[in-house]
Amino acid sequence: QVQLVESGGGLVQAGDSLRLSCAASGRTFGSNYMGWFRQAPGKEREFVTAIETRSGSTFYADSVKGRFTISRDNAKNTLYLQMNSLKTDDTAVYYCASNDILTRTRPWAYWGQGTQVTVSS
Repeated sequence: QVQLVESGGGLVQAGDSLRLSCAASGRTFGSNYMGWFRQAPGKEREFVTAIETRSGSTFYADSVKGRFTISRDNAKNTLYLQMNSLKTDDTAVYYCASNDILTRTRPWAYWGQGTQVTVSS
């Protein structure tokens, strides 16, 4: 089992920055990928970004490329999402997730409880 706990969400204005954190515990060594998904009101959950835990390779949705940065502190077993130039369209519940394979559309194995990010205009 892998436990994931997100933090860092909040209310910000358009153009602001915010950093989310995800503390991982449990059998994290079995997770080849860690990532972030988000779900806006009335919409399906969507892939945001992921990182391969061993190589550090990163993957981004086109909608956040150039604005968001995923990173991981292996010593702390913590995943980060640095979000810059936030837009109102970024408003959503953000979920941390881990999985053995990289897929942007299929459900991942482990999920956090989510943290709300609200961007006002």
